[in-house]
Amino acid sequence: MAVPRKVTAFHLPPLPTVGEIIKLFRLKAQKQLSQNFLLDLRLTDKIVRQAAELKNAHVCEVGPGPGGITRSILSAGVEQLLLIEKDARFIPGLQMLSEAAPGKVRIVHGDILTYKMEKAFPKHLKKNWEDEAANIHIIGNPPLSLSTPLIIKWLENVSKKDGPFIYGRTQMTLTFQKEVAERLTANPGGKQRSRLSIMSQHLCTVENRFVIPGEAFVPKPEVDVAVVHFTPLVQPKIQQPFALVEKVVRSAFQFRRKYCFRGIETLFPESGRLKRTEQLMMTANVEPTLRPFQLSMSHFRNLCDTYRKMCDEDPGLFVYDYREELRQKKMGKNLLKRTGQPDKIEEEDQL
Repeated sequence: MAVPRKVTAFHLPPLPTVGEIIKLFRLKAQKQLSQNFLLDLRLTDKIVRQAAELKNAHVCEVGPGPGGITRSILSAGVEQLLLIEKDARFIPGLQMLSEAAPGKVRIVHGDILTYKMEKAFPKHLKKNWEDEAANIHIIGNPPLSLSTPLIIKWLENVSKKDGPFIYGRTQMTLTFQKEVAERLTANPGGKQRSRLSIMSQHLCTVENRFVIPGEAFVPKPEVDVAVVHFTPLVQPKIQQPFALVEKVVRSAFQFRRKYCFRGIETLFPESGRLKRTEQLMMTANVEPTLRPFQLSMSHFRNLCDTYRKMCDEDPGLFVYDYREELRQKKMGKNLLKRTGQPDKIEEEDQL
């Protein structure tokens, strides 16, 4: 009887260290791109462990740079690793890693914000949204200036079940400035509660896993960095389109230190604004003198559901833009000044 073959763990062959790669290819972090290198493989291993079991997983790494996290991902025994890197200077070093792991690595020289993630992984990996999370992961230490617009883009993809989430509930493990991570995970009443808190938590389970001190990076950033893990929810907490939720939440937090009704009223044109704001707040059962950061997820769900009904009754309401109305009023005032008309025009209080 044949003896079963023991499956051995994958190990990278001896390679230059990340620091040596940086010297070899004369790589230098560009401050204008907010690039910071993480050279400590103990920390890169710890980041990768936050993504849970990666054995035989398919992974996309965002902005691998000199390849520190890349090595940790490969050492975790992944089936396939897609690297998306915008900076051409890093490609030769990544190709060296690719050659050390034959058949496992695919390198794309491109921008993660425009890359078509719908084609990133094999079709047979697709799962129903209600099933357990797909064995697909997005991992990365993107430039700090990129992390917030990137997660907003991917949250919209979660809402629409497209992009990297066409395969199911793809998990994400990403680094953020510590303050941004605190906003992502802030609870009602917390000083960091913000638009980002609502937009992320109504779509995902969001966990702030651990903090990496700034001095661990080269060059040292002025802030500490946190590792955040996202798992899309089977059912979002607010059952409305992403654009509508984003508009309501953005309006509510427009005047963060004022009562919440001051921001909510910017959802409506000046004509009839007070009456419609009162109608929205009363129907949604939201106390108008709460501060925006005190509002719970159920408050925002009620606000979004009620606002949706008001938009259905008045199809032109959703396209109303408060800032555009202010701009038009300002232009009208300037025109009157130029034409010699009285300049004592009452303006809406912009707080």
